[in-house]
Amino acid sequence: MERLLTSGEVQKILKVDRTTIYRMAEQGRLPAIKVGKQWRFPAEKIEAWLRQRERGTETAVFPTPSLTPTTELANLLPHACVKIILDTFAELLGVMLVITDLKGNPVTEISHPSGLFRFLQQHPQGWQNCLQSWQKLGEEIELDPQFHQTHLNLLYARSLIRIGNELKGMVIAGCIAPDQWPPDQEQIEAIARELEISPDQLQPHLSEVYFLTAEQRQQVLTYLQRIANIMAHIVNERKELVERLNTIAQLAVL
Repeated sequence: MERLLTSGEVQKILKVDRTTIYRMAEQGRLPAIKVGKQWRFPAEKIEAWLRQRERGTETAVFPTPSLTPTTELANLLPHACVKIILDTFAELLGVMLVITDLKGNPVTEISHPSGLFRFLQQHPQGWQNCLQSWQKLGEEIELDPQFHQTHLNLLYARSLIRIGNELKGMVIAGCIAPDQWPPDQEQIEAIARELEISPDQLQPHLSEVYFLTAEQRQQVLTYLQRIANIMAHIVNERKELVERLNTIAQLAVL
């Protein structure tokens, strides 16, 4: 699991004031993610950014998506608890897991990200392609989890989180290699052009995906729906608790 630095830790490393750190994160000049209202900084990406800076090659603009969009699902999920559950299942199943809303926007941190995913996430177009792939999963009509191929031909699957009578989100498993992997040279060059990098930069990361047997893939599909059911149970229980507390609060002011 990738270690996340606080703004205070990054402040000590860069020796600048915290306002500058926040501004750099907002502008995409510093690798960062937003968890609720707090910025967090992936340690490995910060180290890579520092090496680029020392060489005078600091040109990358890093995506800084909020991991908690304002949705009912995001507001009701106990994120610390959910992170432990997702991390555990992701490592046991040998895949990457994330919870998103139905539009493919991440609601949780990425659990067990593959090396290729971390590499793509450093490039704005790579991150955008991932989000578009997740969005397409939300548009699929089948209710049971099935594997689909992304623009890279990697396998992804999703299960649906039902809150009451409504579908509110997805649990997505991904970065799974298809039977024919890695891509051929022509495909590699096309992917590299899209990311505006050289094929030599991409090549070392193509093996950093998850290779599963047919039996293991089926296990992923089976457990994926169970994970979604667990999340739905947690959210429904929490929703009921919030409603009870609101009722008690209203009675208290009468």
